[in-house]
Amino acid sequence: MVTSIRVAVVDDHPLFREGVAHTLERSNTVRIVGQGETADDAIRIAQTENPDIMLLDVSMPGSGLKAADTIARACPNIKIVMLTVSESEDHVHQALASGARGYILKGTSGNELVSTLRLIARGEHYVTPTLAARVLVTAQRSPRTAAPDEPFPELTRREEQILDRVASGLTNREIAKSLQIGEKTVKHYMTSIMQKLRVRNRVEAALAFRKRG
Repeated sequence: MVTSIRVAVVDDHPLFREGVAHTLERSNTVRIVGQGETADDAIRIAQTENPDIMLLDVSMPGSGLKAADTIARACPNIKIVMLTVSESEDHVHQALASGARGYILKGTSGNELVSTLRLIARGEHYVTPTLAARVLVTAQRSPRTAAPDEPFPELTRREEQILDRVASGLTNREIAKSLQIGEKTVKHYMTSIMQKLRVRNRVEAALAFRKRG
């Protein structure tokens, strides 16, 4: 028997929130354990229900980004996902820096949302591919801020191949298929990469790599 993913949905638009909750529960792989409208609601639900995944809007009373930061510190086992209309690159950076595991735009379909939550529940990070690509392109065009002689961890050729595919928005499973290696092997490489680059997620890893050329 497959264990349901316990999800809380916090958004200050009741019709949208209830629609998301209904769509997720219809998938038979998600159980909604809490709903709320504000950052305070999100923190309370995190503490009382301890969901596997918490969906937060960026723009809601009290700030979804501030709620993400508080929850990530107090309940690090909860996987935080931003579900928002905001395509701001600053919001993407802030969300990931706050501890969010995912950044999904509200235009996604119900099936895509369920599939993405399954990936995140398995431990992966996810940013809507178009946004991830845009953030990386911006980073490539921005002047380097690091000192020329600042040491940068040496990556293996395989690690570089994996980061290139991460930058293209591929999941671990897709990277594994592309390189004809196991998905667990990709996860092992990603852990090594993030440790070497001292980052917390896939997008930050790709950003650090691209900035150093």
